[in-house]
Amino acid sequence: LVARRYSARSFIPLFVTYIYAAVKSKMENQELLSQFQALGMSEQKAKETIKNANVTKNLQLALSEVKNTALGEGVGMLLYHMASKIKPQIIHELPLVTQYIVEKKLDNTLRVDAALEYLLKNIQKKGAVVNTKEFNESCGVGVIVTPEEIERTVQEHIKLHKDMLLEQRYHFNAFKIMQEVRAKLKWADAKSVKAAIDVEIFDLLGPKTEDDLKPPPKVEKKKEKPSTSLADKSSNNAKLAHPSNVSIDSSDGANTIAELMKNKVHFHTPGENYKTDGYVITDHTERLLKEHLKQTGGRVQTRFPPEPNGILHIGHAKAININFGYAASKGGVCYLRYDDTNPEKEEEKFFVGIREMVEWLGYKPYKITHSSDNFQQLYEWAVVLIRKGLAYVCHQGADEMKGFNPKPSPWRERPIEESLQLFEDMKNGKIDEGTATLRLKLTLEEGKVDPVAYRIKFVPHHRTGNDWCIYPTYDYTHCLCDSIENITHSLCTKEFQSRRSSYYWLCNALEIYCPVQWEYGRLNMNYALVSKRKIAKLITERIVNDWDDPRLFTLTALRRRGFPAEAINNFCAQMGVTGAQISVDPSMLEAAVRDILNISAPRRLVVLEPLKITLINFPHDKPTEIEVPNFPQNPDAGCHHILLDRVVYIEKSDFKLDPEKGYRRLALDQPVGLRHAGLVIYVKEVKQNPQTGEVLELICECKLAEQAEKPKAFIQWVSQPIKIEVRLYDLLFKHKNPEDTNEVPGGFLSDINEDSLSVLESYADRALSNVKVYDKFQFERIGFFSVDPDTTENHIVFNRTVGLKEDAGKK
Repeated sequence: LVARRYSARSFIPLFVTYIYAAVKSKMENQELLSQFQALGMSEQKAKETIKNANVTKNLQLALSEVKNTALGEGVGMLLYHMASKIKPQIIHELPLVTQYIVEKKLDNTLRVDAALEYLLKNIQKKGAVVNTKEFNESCGVGVIVTPEEIERTVQEHIKLHKDMLLEQRYHFNAFKIMQEVRAKLKWADAKSVKAAIDVEIFDLLGPKTEDDLKPPPKVEKKKEKPSTSLADKSSNNAKLAHPSNVSIDSSDGANTIAELMKNKVHFHTPGENYKTDGYVITDHTERLLKEHLKQTGGRVQTRFPPEPNGILHIGHAKAININFGYAASKGGVCYLRYDDTNPEKEEEKFFVGIREMVEWLGYKPYKITHSSDNFQQLYEWAVVLIRKGLAYVCHQGADEMKGFNPKPSPWRERPIEESLQLFEDMKNGKIDEGTATLRLKLTLEEGKVDPVAYRIKFVPHHRTGNDWCIYPTYDYTHCLCDSIENITHSLCTKEFQSRRSSYYWLCNALEIYCPVQWEYGRLNMNYALVSKRKIAKLITERIVNDWDDPRLFTLTALRRRGFPAEAINNFCAQMGVTGAQISVDPSMLEAAVRDILNISAPRRLVVLEPLKITLINFPHDKPTEIEVPNFPQNPDAGCHHILLDRVVYIEKSDFKLDPEKGYRRLALDQPVGLRHAGLVIYVKEVKQNPQTGEVLELICECKLAEQAEKPKAFIQWVSQPIKIEVRLYDLLFKHKNPEDTNEVPGGFLSDINEDSLSVLESYADRALSNVKVYDKFQFERIGFFSVDPDTTENHIVFNRTVGLKEDAGKK
C-alpha cells in the first residue's frame, strides 16, 4: 500500500465490511451450534458437522421442514444421519424422508438407509411420484419384530455355532451370529439382538474364567515402516472424486494391490451406476443398464487406455495396477485399449513396449483393442449428433479457440444440413487440414466451451492406413469406446475430472450405455521427469542413452536397472487410491525394492575397487573351495561354492593407513576377518606407488578364526576372480522439481547431476560366471545389482539397483 501511495483511510469501509461479515458468520455458526446440539449432538460433534458444508446445508433443509415440531427421542440424530447420507440425485425427496423420520415411521438408521436406497434406485428425476406402498415395504414401515422372534432366531444360530463356541468360548467372534440374525430379521432392533446373543452365550458358557479374560494369541503381522511422505500426509484429507460413494480405509495404502483393492476400496456395484454422485439419469438409463448387465453378466470390466506415443513411466504403473488390480479383485476383466487417435506420434515400438510392460507387471489383458477399431461407429455417432443439433462444423483456428470463455463460434448456429455436408467433405479430404473441425455444443466444468470432436490430419494411420483423414479427439473417443466395451468403472487420473461432464453428456446425447468415471490422483516422482517430450530432449542431447536408461523412471528403465515388477506393484499399493496428486522421493520406491530383493536376491562376493592382498602364511597347500549359503538367514535356500587362494582382493575402502577414531576395518594395527573364509588377516607390509603414494598391495599374515581374537569387522573378498563392469547410478537431477523454474531457473537441462553414472571395472567371484540378463543378486556389504542387457559371453555388466539400507552407526 505504501509503495503505491494508497491512503489507509480509503480501506476503512472494506475493513468494516470484512469485520461485519466475520461477526455475522460467527453468530450464524453459534446459532447452528445450538440447533445441532438440540438434536442430540455433543458440542464437538456439532462443530465438526458445521465444517461440512454439504451436511450442514442438508440438515438446515430438514430443520426448516420440522419448525415448531417437537422431536421425539432419537429423531434428531436420525435427521443428522439422513442429512449425511442423502445424495444430490434425490435431494428433492428430503421433505418426505424428514416427515417419515419425525413420524417415527423410519425409527432407526437401518430404515433410513433403506429409504434412501429405494429413492435413489426408483425416484431420481424431480417430479417423479413415490409409490407409497412400495416405499413403505422397502423401508419396513410398520414391521414389528417381537422379542420372542429375536430370542427364537438367536437360539437357532447359537446351536449352529455351538461346537465352535464351546471350543473358543468368549474368544469366539459373536458378531458373526449378529450378522446372521440381522440377515434373517432385517428390521430387528440391533441392541435387542445383541442383548439376546449375550444372554444365550452366557447360558451356554457360564461366567468368564481367567483364560477367557486373557487376550487371544496375536497373529504376527509385518510391521509397516513409518513414513512422512506426502502420500501419507494427503491420505487423511484427500479422497476420490466421489467421496460418498467409495469406502476407503483410514490408512489408504496397503502392502499389495490385492489387499488394497479387496479391503480398502469399494466402488459401485455393476449396474448401480445411478448411485454415484453426478451421474446423469435419463429416460433411457434403466433400460440401458439392464441391457448392459445382460451383456456383462454383472462382471466388473475396466480398461487401461494408454496413447501409443511413448514409453510408460512410473505413473502409468499406478494406472495399470488400479485398473487391472480392481478388476482382478472382483473376478472381472480388464482391456488393454490403445488410444490410437493421433497417427502423427504413434509408432509400432510403442505399441509393443506398452504391452510388454503391462505383462511384465504381471497382468494379462482380457482383450487388446484399439480406439481405431471403432472409427466407423464413432463417425456415424458424430453424424447423429449433428442431426440432433448438438455438433457443428467450425472454421475457427486453434488460437481463436484457446483459453476459457472465448467468444462463441460464429458458425455455432449454422444449419444442420450445412454441417452434415461439410463434415462429409472433411471425411472425403475436400477441406484443408487446420481449416475445419467438428465441435460439440457443451461447456465443460472448467469453462472450456464447445470442445473439438474431430480434426483433419492428412497422415496415414498405423492400422487403418489412408482410410481416414479425420481423427476423433480423446474427449470424444474415450467415453464412447468405454460404452462400446461395456466398461463398468472408467478409472482415470484427476486431471480428467473436468471432462466428466462431456463424458456423461456424450453417452446420454447418443442414448447409449453410460459407464461411471472415477478419478484418482496422479503419482509423480521427485528428482525425475516423466514428460515424453522432455525425455526425448535428454536423449537427443545425449544426457541419457535411450528410453530405458536406468537413470529414468520409465518402466523399461526401471526393469533394466533391476527393479522387480512385484516391488513396483507393492509401491503403487502403498500409495493408495486417493484423489490427491502424490509426489514422492525415489527412496520410497527403493524401500519397496529392498523388501523384495532382501528375500529373493542371492548373495555373492564382489569388490568394486579391488586392492590386492597376498597371504604369506596361507594355511592350505592349494586353493580351497568353500560352500556358502545363497541366503545366510535361510540355509535351506541353496548354496554356491567360492574359491579361497593365497592372493585375495578386498575393497580399497576397507583399508586405511591413517584411520580415524572409530574405524573398524583393516589398518596397520587392526585385523579384520574375511567373510566365510574362517580367516583373520593382519597387515605386515604396505606396497605403495612411490610417486603418488597410492596403496598397490598389502602383504598380510593370517590366522584361523578359532585361533584368533574376534576382529571388529568382517569384510568381503574375492580370489581368482572374474572381471565385471559395474554401473553405479544416482539421481539424474540435483533438485526435487527440475521442471520448476523457481527452483531451477535455468531449466531442467541445467540441473543434471554430473555424477549420476559411474562405471567401474570390478572383480567378482566365479560363481557369477554364468549369469543371465536381469538376474538379480546382493553383492555383500554393497547393495543389490542386476545383470544388464549389454552383457555378452565375454563381458558381464551389472547395474546397481539400490544400495543396502545403511546402518547409521556404520563406519
